[in-house]
Amino acid sequence: MKSDFASLLHKYFCNYLVNDLGASGCTISTYRVTFVQFIDYMETVLHVAAENIDLHHITRQNILLFLEWLEQNRSVAIATRNQRLAALKSFALFVRYERPEYLAQTDDVRKIKIKKGQQKEISYLKPEGINLLLGQINRATGQRDYAMFFLMYTTGIRVSELIQIKGRDVSMNHPRHLVIHGKGGKKRHVPMIKQLGKVLAEYTSKTGVFLPHNLERPLFTNHSGNQFTRQGINHLLRKYANMARSLNPSLIPADTSPHKLRHSTAMALVDGGTELIVVRDLLGHASVQTTEIYAKLSNHRKREAIEGVSQKIVDPEEPLWEVNASLKEWLMNIGKNKIM
Repeated sequence: MKSDFASLLHKYFCNYLVNDLGASGCTISTYRVTFVQFIDYMETVLHVAAENIDLHHITRQNILLFLEWLEQNRSVAIATRNQRLAALKSFALFVRYERPEYLAQTDDVRKIKIKKGQQKEISYLKPEGINLLLGQINRATGQRDYAMFFLMYTTGIRVSELIQIKGRDVSMNHPRHLVIHGKGGKKRHVPMIKQLGKVLAEYTSKTGVFLPHNLERPLFTNHSGNQFTRQGINHLLRKYANMARSLNPSLIPADTSPHKLRHSTAMALVDGGTELIVVRDLLGHASVQTTEIYAKLSNHRKREAIEGVSQKIVDPEEPLWEVNASLKEWLMNIGKNKIM
């Protein structure tokens, strides 16, 4: 006989997450790992067999100890720890409505605060680094790879969003744009620059992905003809990054990844003076506070801000010709005197 925990966990994954929340496959996969690790913790630390775990084990104290165990024994980062907590809080909310008698217990779980860590410095590639990286791809034999990474940089989409793009999500009619399926099932329309339209047109002319019977196929497929995995994209990018790094290590971070391409796009937009609200919408951030991280890193913006403030307290510089009478006189006489 299944315990209450097992029965509700089954209902939570098979019904609640899919039908009620509309959670993405990525979210479900992340939550699944959380409960696999929680069961592992219960078995190895508390010596409670998986079939004996019940709802009374889902307490604030047990979850706090589990999170501490993850950090100390599994060496998970704070961000991963907070992801595990989010999954457990979500389950606690589900239990709250399914079994109201556990209301106080689940509320205690939901009140656990996320752990704040030191903000890591964001590394990214400057435009010259991006050019060097893309330059390592043979446009004749690596047309797919060039199109993928050119698209990622010019749109700033996540790698999980890239692999989900299908033929039906690409509009080559003006204005050209992509329909991106983001986190939480949210869709957004991302415009394509003219050059990206040309690159995709050349690539897709050989794949037939825009033919009516192929519109449900992934825009990019691996060597087996299947949808790419995030690991597959990361492997390809690292290959080209290593090639570029051997030519100029200062332009290519050692840990170049698809997410660093996204950082690179954000920084280029912010440095170019794009409003943060626009950057937020393009990148699909839930809050502009996330986007503000890039503004804080932008030296260009800092310089503009300092210069703007300084103008109010620094005496304006007089033009050279206002303090140099002979120069001013020479300028005024240009055209009057003939040059021999």
